[in-house]
Amino acid sequence: MLLVNIENIEAFVYVIHCGSFNKAAEALYLSQPSVTARIQSLERELDCRLFDRQGKQVQITEEGKRFLPYAQQLLLTYQKGKLHVNRKKSLPEEFRIGCTVSVSNYIIPELLPRLKRHFPNTHYKIVTGITDDIVGKVLNKEVDIGFVRNVNHPNLQSIKFYEDQISLYTYEDHPFVGAERLTVEEIAVQPLVFFECGALDWLRIHRVFENLDQPPNIQIQTDNSEMAKKLVIGKIGISFLPGLCVRQEMADGKLYPVRVPETDGISLQTNLISNHGEHTQFLNAIMEIGKVLTQQ
Repeated sequence: MLLVNIENIEAFVYVIHCGSFNKAAEALYLSQPSVTARIQSLERELDCRLFDRQGKQVQITEEGKRFLPYAQQLLLTYQKGKLHVNRKKSLPEEFRIGCTVSVSNYIIPELLPRLKRHFPNTHYKIVTGITDDIVGKVLNKEVDIGFVRNVNHPNLQSIKFYEDQISLYTYEDHPFVGAERLTVEEIAVQPLVFFECGALDWLRIHRVFENLDQPPNIQIQTDNSEMAKKLVIGKIGISFLPGLCVRQEMADGKLYPVRVPETDGISLQTNLISNHGEHTQFLNAIMEIGKVLTQQ
């Protein structure tokens, strides 16, 4: 039974490709005697001479020429197999994603089907929590990546994933629908359902009403965007909401945006975080998918 060492075949192919034992040794990060030993070992395995040596010059023999295409094919097959094995090994069977509740509601359901198409053999586990909790879980490797509010941590890679504009939304027959310009005073006397997720951006919404003689007419405060949205649809009040959570209701004609110049430019930024150098394939795929989702 013939057993051929793949390293010996590699040395043989490199000598022919580089034109000399010395250059082959440099390319393979080996000493020249090591390359010579591998060629001699291969010649013993095949029971033939592969090269004629004339001083520093080497010439491939007829036997070597006949063996060369098989050697190249063997080496190529081995390298492809090694790449395939390492790729499979690098992809986890389970990929754990930590995210805020809003991301779990509005981004993950659109992201996961596309991610599954990229990595069909991977299973996914989703964990929700507030930004600080998710940051801690990524640091402790309880989850692989996290979708959080705009944060920067020296031990984490943090990439901007999505910026969600905050606007004022009303129900379909509210008197503000179609208004070209509203004053802060007009908004302040309306019943308000105030959604606040704890991000610093919401302080800018509060500041819009700071200089009024009377505080805004906040009827209900909640940290749940789904509740706030349904209360507006139920005509309990109007609300400042992130655009991502109201896409469907706007399409269905249940909610209407109203421009408030004082709140232009206020948005919620979602970042994708991970430990440095980890899960690069997933991060690249998610960022590519994110470009598609944010353009919808």
